[in-house]
Amino acid sequence: MTHAEPDERFTALYHAHHSQVYAYAVSRAGRKLADDVVGETFLVAWRRWDAVPAVPLPWLLGVARNVIRERYRDDIRQASLATELRAWVVEADADIADSVAERAAMLAALAGLAEDDREVLTLTAWQGLSAKAAARVVGCSTATFFVRLHRARRRLEQAMSDAVGVDRHRPVRLPDQEYAR
Repeated sequence: MTHAEPDERFTALYHAHHSQVYAYAVSRAGRKLADDVVGETFLVAWRRWDAVPAVPLPWLLGVARNVIRERYRDDIRQASLATELRAWVVEADADIADSVAERAAMLAALAGLAEDDREVLTLTAWQGLSAKAAARVVGCSTATFFVRLHRARRRLEQAMSDAVGVDRHRPVRLPDQEYAR
């Protein structure tokens, strides 16, 4: 095995998953901290190359999750995420289209949820992970993840129906309604 071979495999891993790890970092720590989280995540992947599994995305997101928890404690993460979600809501409020209003209501409701609820919802809806892969990220069984996801969806649905300006007679469309395994 040559020295170029591991470099090329790592480069391929980086290019294949950088955007997903970055999106996860933004959704959990905000844009200001996302680059640092991504850098540390791929540094861990490089240092522990033999531990990277054949399907690396859940492992990488798990590493990113640990980096965020170790480096940025609850107060800093919550403040960054709340600021980011508020900025999205303000952007969405500037538009008058129905889809933008629905997006604003969704983001406002999402911002009002507990961190654990936001995490399970964003792992499946924004990151596109299956329940099995998302369960590995948060460190629980698939069955437990399904329970957490179900409860988080109910709380999001309730938060959206409680939000000001939401038509209570119109069905609420939640992201990723199907339970993919």
